[in-house]
Amino acid sequence: MQFDTVTKLKTWTISSIALLLFIVPVSIDGQWTIILGIMAEGILANFEGVIPAITTTTIAAFLMITIYGTFVNRRLFTHTPKLQGIFVLGPLWFILRSTGAVIAVMVVTGFGPEAITSELTGGTMMYSLVPILATWLLLAAFLMPLLMNFGLMELVGTFLEPLIRPLFRVPGRSSIDALASWMGSSPVGVMITTEQYEKGFYTKREALTIATNFSVLSIPFSLVIATFIGIEHYFLQFYLTMTIACLFTSLILVRIPPLSVKEETYYEVTGSQIDERTEGGSILETAKLRAYRRTAKSDGPKGLLKDGTINVIDIYGGLIPVVIAIGTIALILAEYTPVFTFLSYPVQMFLELIQVPEAAAAAPAFIIGITDMFLPSVIGSGIESDFTKFLIAVMSLTQIIYFSEVGALLLKSKIPVSVFELVLIFVLRTVISFPVIYLFAWIFVGM
Repeated sequence: MQFDTVTKLKTWTISSIALLLFIVPVSIDGQWTIILGIMAEGILANFEGVIPAITTTTIAAFLMITIYGTFVNRRLFTHTPKLQGIFVLGPLWFILRSTGAVIAVMVVTGFGPEAITSELTGGTMMYSLVPILATWLLLAAFLMPLLMNFGLMELVGTFLEPLIRPLFRVPGRSSIDALASWMGSSPVGVMITTEQYEKGFYTKREALTIATNFSVLSIPFSLVIATFIGIEHYFLQFYLTMTIACLFTSLILVRIPPLSVKEETYYEVTGSQIDERTEGGSILETAKLRAYRRTAKSDGPKGLLKDGTINVIDIYGGLIPVVIAIGTIALILAEYTPVFTFLSYPVQMFLELIQVPEAAAAAPAFIIGITDMFLPSVIGSGIESDFTKFLIAVMSLTQIIYFSEVGALLLKSKIPVSVFELVLIFVLRTVISFPVIYLFAWIFVGM
């Protein structure tokens, strides 16, 4: 099949732009990031103080539309199924979204119980997490089509398929998801995965595998974690350990339940859209022709703008309030109840058995990571042993399934996954990765 010059030029030009935005690392003031990260940091620097208020206003407005669509006129968005999915809800999601909106209003206005508005609970969500999440996902919503719709994933995926498929049992194109997370932001990686699943490029098993194994925190945020807990002088060793632990954990996790038993079927609405045709020539020719076919099918600017706008509505109307609700509830449990201390007793006994310094103080950090990626470092910052701090910091990144962010994104998505499965994956990631982290902590830091 022949393609015109415009299609070819569009493929290579837009794919290059997408690579520069999402993947290619750049050094700014001695720190590595990506251009999307520079854009996000620019927005945060100028608007961080007002983002919580703007987000809260937007959430409240979308909640009013949701109430109308759910209880008054369920046929309001019949001709736009995606909007209907956002504004017409079942009981659980309506409760979560409403709870998130109420918490946001309480925190921003300062009117409400201390347990909700405290800097350690709702304040952490609204003033630490929400500005970052709202900014990154706003940019990603409009710019992701450049990454996915103009052949870049086909180009990269075709080359990496022979390596990625046997190792991790996922398509080569999933490497783009991983790089978008590692260089940029884990929510962006999850968002790419869910979009690819809904468009028919991943099976149910592949989508969940990618989201729960490749959505690693970015390099800049990893440096924040290392600095906060006090091991920034071990950063290279810290990040190398995290990378090896994640790869090792993924190699095992993809071959055992619950991931190994997930259905090998595609999203029912779209079915499979995978282009498996080969052209009989070189792998480069196959990659190029798959990329050109993808570009030829892509929407024009109007279609991309429409999809981006709907994505933004979904993020601000549906995702962020759910993140606020789940994250704040988890933080309240962590700060005001002994739940995580109680759950961490078996961990404490194990840590004492293998003679980890300050085991009692460290144990809750290994459990509390399921609520938020930052809390283990908050606990670990009060510990004196560099060895123990190293364990906690690396573990907080390899666990991946924190419900304030990745967990909420997955539960909100069309990927079929339950809370129980996410908790099980969190436990398995912790158990599988710990021996690797312990070994490298002993090598790099020593007790």
